[in-house]
Amino acid sequence: MMNALAIFLYALVAICGVQTSFASKSPQTNGEVVDLDARSFDSSIRDGNAWLIEFYAPWCGHCTRFAPTYEAVAKQLHENQSTSERKVMVAKVDGGGDRALASRFNVRGFPTFYLIDGWTVREYTGKRTQDALFQFATKTYEEYEPIPFLNSPFGPMGQSRALLMRVGTKTIDYHASMVKRGYPSIFAAITLAAFGIVFGLTAILVIGFMTLPKPKED
Repeated sequence: MMNALAIFLYALVAICGVQTSFASKSPQTNGEVVDLDARSFDSSIRDGNAWLIEFYAPWCGHCTRFAPTYEAVAKQLHENQSTSERKVMVAKVDGGGDRALASRFNVRGFPTFYLIDGWTVREYTGKRTQDALFQFATKTYEEYEPIPFLNSPFGPMGQSRALLMRVGTKTIDYHASMVKRGYPSIFAAITLAAFGIVFGLTAILVIGFMTLPKPKED
């Protein structure tokens, strides 16, 4: 059972496109905020540095008003590197557009900030000021409890949320594509539902087969 679970989680991570290499090269910045998405996220943050991440949405008024302050935080952290051994990169993710990545972090509103240091993730819940966010990234982050790995963006729950969001988004896209090609909407929906049922049953059978008890040898 444990072997099957391990295989399932490994496949889940692979499907979600998680890059586990710690040797990836991070984007070169001069105190600027880096734009990340699902394709560049994992490879960028695995550079050995801590990362301050903002999830925002273009339609979010709070995000728009806070943008200059967030850029100032990035410049301040860049200037702080000369006197600190701990380097903090600053990035932002369009959570409104990249819903799978936002689901992976369980983002419930915008803007939302996280500090990632290796596999450790902390959510910032303090005031949205330049000094408070700078202090969080450099000193006060230790006052925040890390997100438990089970529910972490790098853990099984985070990966599952991202996978479900991707599957849902792809299903909607396929439905729209079939309708555009002239298929009736109800036919497209039934076809996709049938495919989902077959895929789900196949996955259950495969996992069940892998977990069948084997007779012990004498």
